[in-house]
Amino acid sequence: MPGETTNRGTEHRPSAAEGERGALVAVLVMVLLGVAGIFVLS
Repeated sequence: MPGETTNRGTEHRPSAAEGERGALVAVLVMVLLGVAGIFVLS
């Protein structure tokens, strides 16, 4: 039983970190696409 509790706690933290990383990657991709679009239009 203690092993399961440890696994749940360990799994929760990386999932939150992955969510933050995914959000940052999404923002960076949107910014890059915006900059690329500006260069294409100009």
